[in-house]
Amino acid sequence: MTQQIVHRHVFEQQDALLNELFQQIAKVADEAIRQHGKFRIVLAGGRTPEALYKKLVHLDTDWNHWFIYFGDERCLPVDDPDRNDTMARVAWLNQVGIPPEQIFQIPAELGAEQGAIHYRQTIATVVTFHLVLLGIGEDGHTASLFPGNEIGITTDSPDVLAVMNAPKPPPERISLSASRLSRSEHVWFLATGVGKSKALKMWDSGVGLPVSAITPFNGVDLYTDRPDK
Repeated sequence: MTQQIVHRHVFEQQDALLNELFQQIAKVADEAIRQHGKFRIVLAGGRTPEALYKKLVHLDTDWNHWFIYFGDERCLPVDDPDRNDTMARVAWLNQVGIPPEQIFQIPAELGAEQGAIHYRQTIATVVTFHLVLLGIGEDGHTASLFPGNEIGITTDSPDVLAVMNAPKPPPERISLSASRLSRSEHVWFLATGVGKSKALKMWDSGVGLPVSAITPFNGVDLYTDRPDK
């Protein structure tokens, strides 16, 4: 497996971290739109991404060129408040002008197996994502790739995995695989709060965690509000 390169960005306060992410997303989006005519971003769930999404409502950009994807989803009914796409829509997407047909939600309401099949077809023509946002769980999981489970690290792994036994409820989920997440120009991990310190220390020490399996060519960027020591 390719050696992971990690670029660290440590902030004293979460507000400063969010402001930097806001500015960097603006730059990456502008560059992608200028070069390719579109900006493909993969969204994460969690508290820190939600705070970021609320800020992005105020971004000065041409939303017509944005294409939205999701890194994972819980197998729950449409509009369930615990779904990642529900959070993103309420915090951000419903308030800006991204064409609805350019928001590609994971159909997790179909169940893990069928939903994964559908989303593989949805992203089959996407060669590279421009930006992937990911969180870090206290056990070192990211998206719905959990320690001890199949995370799809080989080049012949499915791009989208059906997760049947997640250790956190609900047990059925759908996730982009590690190899698919790695096919991205930029991958940014957002890890804030005291609860992430243990996972960051394990990551630093070389423990084989799912977060370590995301290996894009340009490396990954870690944005954290806590010194990793």
